[in-house]
Amino acid sequence: MQVNLQLSIIIVSYNTKELLEDCLESIKTAAKRIESETFVVDNNSSDGTSNLVKSKFNWVKLIENKSNIGFSKANNKAIKEAKGEYILILNPDTKVGKDTFTKMINFVQSRKELAVATCRVELPNGKLDKDCRRHFPTPWRAFTHISGLSKIFSESKIFDQYQMGYIPEYEEHEVDSCIGAFMFVKKSAIKKVGLFDEDFFFYGEDLDWCWRFKQSGYKIIYTPVTKIIHYKGAASGIKPPSAHLSKATIESKKRAVLESTRAMELFYQKHYTDKYPRLITWAVILSVKLLEKYRLFKLKF
Repeated sequence: MQVNLQLSIIIVSYNTKELLEDCLESIKTAAKRIESETFVVDNNSSDGTSNLVKSKFNWVKLIENKSNIGFSKANNKAIKEAKGEYILILNPDTKVGKDTFTKMINFVQSRKELAVATCRVELPNGKLDKDCRRHFPTPWRAFTHISGLSKIFSESKIFDQYQMGYIPEYEEHEVDSCIGAFMFVKKSAIKKVGLFDEDFFFYGEDLDWCWRFKQSGYKIIYTPVTKIIHYKGAASGIKPPSAHLSKATIESKKRAVLESTRAMELFYQKHYTDKYPRLITWAVILSVKLLEKYRLFKLKF
């Protein structure tokens, strides 16, 4: 018999056992008032993640992969099995609030035109994770973001476009994309648009998915009605907010850098190549290659 649930929560894990434990504890509290299911898709972690889930969280539906198949493929496995009216893509390095699920369900139910919603995503220091509300990265927006012009001219509608710094962070508004750490998605929209593009291994898949939702006529909304905490980059080990928590090896960090820049190039080629002159395309691809070399160089120090 088909079981109708309000929410399916999907977490992809890779060597983030302690953070995942805290995340699941927060889910246990937040999910008390709703009908839900929780999936953990483990990408062959070596830190005992699977044993933790089996021994302490037997209410979780655990999917164990024999290798690290990436974020997109792992999420897609669980989405295919999910029975919820809504799908929450959630990172293991997050903590949800007691009211997060109920408030997000109420919000999404009141906005028929949207496919995806996200809440306020905070870093451990209380500041906004600026990636939780973004415009799509056109060449200009990417240039101002990577060059630092967006920081110099913060809150400028010309220079601070990518992370929408010109819009107050406690104001509800439409966005182009949110972050894969917290994506509250209608299952009905997924059936129309499709799953994550599995060409994206790690990074970029959230932007691409949101692009496809927008192209299908849906809206994506950021709302500060509730919030979560995000220990950003714990799996990759290349983000300052969680560098002290990460167990990523130097090889894992190199893989994260390479996949992040590959995602930039893939997103551009998929969605922008036909929209810009060849000279712009050449400049973008060259810039991505140089950025990759710079980030790899930084890992040495």
